[in-house]
Amino acid sequence: MALRMLVAAGCVLASPALAQEPDSGLEGTGGVEGRWEGSVVLPTGELPFAVTFERVDGGFSATMDIPVQGALGLPLTAVSYADGRVHFELDVPIGLAVWDGALSGDAIEGEFTQGAVTGTFSASRADLPEAEAEEPVPYRAEEVSFENGDVHLEGTLTLPEGTGPFPGVVLITGSGPQDRDEVVAGFPVFRLLSDHLTRQGSAVLRYDDRGVGGSTGSVSSSTTSDFAGDALAGLARLSEHPDVDPARIGFVGHSEGAIVASLAASRSDAVRFAVLLAGSTVPGTEILYEQSAAIQRASGVPEDRIEWNTDFQRRLFAALEAGEDLEVYREELGAAIREGIETLSEGQRAAISDVNSYVQAQIDGQINRVETPWFRFFLTYDPVEALRDTRVPVLALFGGLDLQVLVDQNRPPLEEALAGNPDVTVDVLPRANHLFQAATTGSPAEYALLEKRFVDGFLETISDWILARFGS
Repeated sequence: MALRMLVAAGCVLASPALAQEPDSGLEGTGGVEGRWEGSVVLPTGELPFAVTFERVDGGFSATMDIPVQGALGLPLTAVSYADGRVHFELDVPIGLAVWDGALSGDAIEGEFTQGAVTGTFSASRADLPEAEAEEPVPYRAEEVSFENGDVHLEGTLTLPEGTGPFPGVVLITGSGPQDRDEVVAGFPVFRLLSDHLTRQGSAVLRYDDRGVGGSTGSVSSSTTSDFAGDALAGLARLSEHPDVDPARIGFVGHSEGAIVASLAASRSDAVRFAVLLAGSTVPGTEILYEQSAAIQRASGVPEDRIEWNTDFQRRLFAALEAGEDLEVYREELGAAIREGIETLSEGQRAAISDVNSYVQAQIDGQINRVETPWFRFFLTYDPVEALRDTRVPVLALFGGLDLQVLVDQNRPPLEEALAGNPDVTVDVLPRANHLFQAATTGSPAEYALLEKRFVDGFLETISDWILARFGS
């Protein structure tokens, strides 16, 4: 998903790429294993999260999703469950976040702390998505690995029943470090997509992003251009399989993955088609201005604050591109955060025991993020450049309620850039959000609350389009 930069006094969890690996060998007695969804009640509001506990030798490991920040599969440390008490921690640059609570029935409740901020949290046991049920599937699955230079990538290849060769698809995730299933707010986007496409007759390769699972490297220190190399390496690995037809292989990319797909397709004749799901088609700066405003507006933020935030972004990004010192922007951001704190209720302000530490952590989290190689590339890269050079068949789908990649902003440049391509299909699913769920508002804050399924017709549109051109 496209990265947001919302200037507010709120969200204190950040920078998932720097989370530590989970501990092992911890004491545990059962009862907590599985997925839990809930929220942290912070001084400035609620922050939805999901945590998944898995049994390991002698205890548990756990990962966390924070959907509103696009943070998925974050490894947790100090995971323990004993005598009804549940404890886990997330180590991030702005301070160690700690959850400590008690399990009672199908609920975990307790206290949350991060530096000077204190709050409470609660989570309830979540039903596993359909694709996670332990049921036999009518296809084969193979663990595969491949290299792009010194980066090692690992994934899963699913192959239809019967004899090939089959058409082949490589799935490309959105922004941020994501695993091969692209799990967002408990919704395994790519696992469900892969399951459907494989059942319909296509071989599908999905892989862990850099620095996730068995893959090496780092997302934040890489760029979208680097990810195009990863995708092409995956395509080459797919084409080598004896049950895959190298003349019928292509990409399905989601969000930033759609940018990666068109960039990779413009670089290699091996790519025979590209499916672009909620892909942005304007430079990252323009995406962030519209995205931030739309999400803030859906959250009820006053217009004057939205205007200030957009103006601040414009000046900050310009200074970043010019190589200027960002110290003055740290000061302005700090002043805005302090102003936001003053609008809180007395009880909310009281939960921030050390305002100076809190403000500094917020400043560091936001400014440090924009200085990464990934963010710098994202700000200025124009996806239209690669789209103009994409001559293979293209299917582009948008969500009518998507607040992260707005259809009115991104559809016209796409259609103009692909005007010379003889095989282009563009469609908008009116009720869909950025994940192509049936949505109410489209806000990321809603993702975790929606049913873990795609909007009607989404899966069939993709598989029918592929099979109509490349058969099964």
